[in-house]
Amino acid sequence: MRKFTLALLFACAAVLPLRAQAIFTHSFLDATLRVDFYHTGTKGEERFSEDAAIKEGPWPGSRSNLVDTLNLGEYMVKVFDHATNVLLYSRGFSSLFNEWQTTDEAVAGVYRTFSESVRIPYPRRAIHLTLSRRDRRMEFHEVFSTTIDPNDPVQVKKERRVVRFPVSPVMENGAPSDKVDIVILGDGYAAGDMEKFRKDAQRFNDTMFRTHPFKERKKDFNVWRVDVVSGESGIDVPDKNEWRDNTLGTAYNTFGSARYVLTTDNKTLRDIAAAAPYDFICILVNDTRYGGGGIYNLYATTYTNEKVVGQEWQMDYVYVHEFGHSFAGLADEYYTSSTAYNDFYLAGVEPWEPNITSLLDKGNVKWKALLSGGVEVPTPWEKAPYDSVEALRAKLDRLAPDYYEKREPLYRAGAEILKNSKYAGKVGVFEGGGYASKGIYRPSVDCRMFSLSLIDFDPVCSAAIEKMVDFYAAPRGQ
Repeated sequence: MRKFTLALLFACAAVLPLRAQAIFTHSFLDATLRVDFYHTGTKGEERFSEDAAIKEGPWPGSRSNLVDTLNLGEYMVKVFDHATNVLLYSRGFSSLFNEWQTTDEAVAGVYRTFSESVRIPYPRRAIHLTLSRRDRRMEFHEVFSTTIDPNDPVQVKKERRVVRFPVSPVMENGAPSDKVDIVILGDGYAAGDMEKFRKDAQRFNDTMFRTHPFKERKKDFNVWRVDVVSGESGIDVPDKNEWRDNTLGTAYNTFGSARYVLTTDNKTLRDIAAAAPYDFICILVNDTRYGGGGIYNLYATTYTNEKVVGQEWQMDYVYVHEFGHSFAGLADEYYTSSTAYNDFYLAGVEPWEPNITSLLDKGNVKWKALLSGGVEVPTPWEKAPYDSVEALRAKLDRLAPDYYEKREPLYRAGAEILKNSKYAGKVGVFEGGGYASKGIYRPSVDCRMFSLSLIDFDPVCSAAIEKMVDFYAAPRGQ
């Protein structure tokens, strides 16, 4: 009887992906529909307006996991069959706009507009597309809707696009629909810098897949490289009044933070990235200032020129750390570095990110299943001595020429506290995270999302990454 039950379970497991594939074939073509829209507003107010619907190349995403079960992101796109109102597809994501809403500029009532995009499988018939946003209780509520008829020759742009830049595989392990597909783009690489870009792409990809848990899941990824050529070397550095002809428009000083690197040139980014099959975008910036950025299901950025000998490892840290944001929706676990945000996480609200908590229910911590035995909740740690060291480090001018010399003894002191912590290597509930010293908790004393180091992701972050890989990649053995 037991053998029969197991056989039945295995048979059902094998049928489910086939059924999902049939649903995909019934509802979608093997193509991508990109919907561009404008996102306008200020703190407490937002509006959307559709810009364009564009047919792109083959759909690179999963054909079995069409409806989002991860519950990550500030927003959710949903696609319904227009005739039957059946949910066909959904994905969570975050945006520049929702981060900008917490800045001083937005708090002051300034209005800004951002170009944004969602990408979905290309529907066979008319669809109803909605965007929803979380409320204070973290529940999604519809904030925008539109109807798109893919067979309308006016509504959807279907012109064949010229591929501007060469596309090459960095790492190829199977069909894009069965793998997590990353595209690596370069910005600020002039024609004479392209060999450097190719080496940079290989270097950072190697770095990623030497890091747990990515190294164990390497076969579940494809990585592509698009050789984007800029008119000049380097990217914009507004606070130094340095401006470059860089194709993707990345810049430092995003939202007033000297080391935050993002681009607002969304349509150029999307047009160029579309030359490769991709689920996630990584942008390498050919500049020397420490910096980067990452937003869930949008993109990650990393600087690639370290001018201080011996500090090159920091670039490796940034690349993997920022991908943790954009790929798995991981929150920053640090709280001592300055940011441009005001009340990014609201008091009394449980964050959606899987690796931080407001600890509203001590008996039901979101990573309860991973808690180490015998730890208290919340978990005491050497916070006071660590904060004292970090307070001294925060007073240093990161852009000063002697910054690293002055930082080194403080850096070592902070690292020793974390390394020798009573609960090092344990999963608990440690106060301090999400840019807040009080009221936000993280799962481990140290992690790639906490300290500037090459430490691996902690068990909670690793589990979130593995869950994302499982969602996008076909089951092993398929």
